[in-house]
Amino acid sequence: MLDVQAIRKCYRGASGEVRALDGVSLAVGSGEFVAVRGPSGCGKTTLLLAAGGLLACDDGHVLIDGADPYTLSPNDRARFRAAKVGFVFQQFHLVPYLSVLDNILAPTLAMDSTDAERRARELIEHFALRERAHHRPSELSTGERQRTALARALLHRPGLLLADEPTGNLDADSARVVLSCLTEFADAGGAVLLVTHDDRAAGFAHRIVLMDTGRIRGD
Repeated sequence: MLDVQAIRKCYRGASGEVRALDGVSLAVGSGEFVAVRGPSGCGKTTLLLAAGGLLACDDGHVLIDGADPYTLSPNDRARFRAAKVGFVFQQFHLVPYLSVLDNILAPTLAMDSTDAERRARELIEHFALRERAHHRPSELSTGERQRTALARALLHRPGLLLADEPTGNLDADSARVVLSCLTEFADAGGAVLLVTHDDRAAGFAHRIVLMDTGRIRGD
């Protein structure tokens, strides 16, 4: 489902060049849950953004379900991401003035579907958000915000879930809900790539990939 081939990414700043990714290759198959670990600044989040079609690299290739999203126009790439990839971030990235229901439906801005609202309501039930469906993010608990973000990521039934420290702001019970969802997704045939500092979170994965200074040091 995900095939990252020798990608490189450099950032240039006042203090010189920072090589965030230095020839990283990684594959995640359908039904597989892979966790990426490593110290802060080692390139984990850059890898996740590149893998999801959000950040073009200087060299190498990214294939999602056999297709390279970076060969597409920006609009087509947005539709491709909406169809193929779900994102879950530590900071949730919910739209503050939209309700839970409308936040979950946000991916339809890139790719509409005839059953989107029915699917959104199913996810609201699944994540025990019925009583919060018309509330805004500021009216939700931290765990409810992350469950809303998970529901949004799953709206279009993607084949790949990318999660960047999704349990970083959560208590143990809320974290367990998120990690159980990622596990269920992989068990159902989806591919999961998780970036985490959390030992508990990494313990749910089938494989743990170790990164340091922009390179994979162990798998």
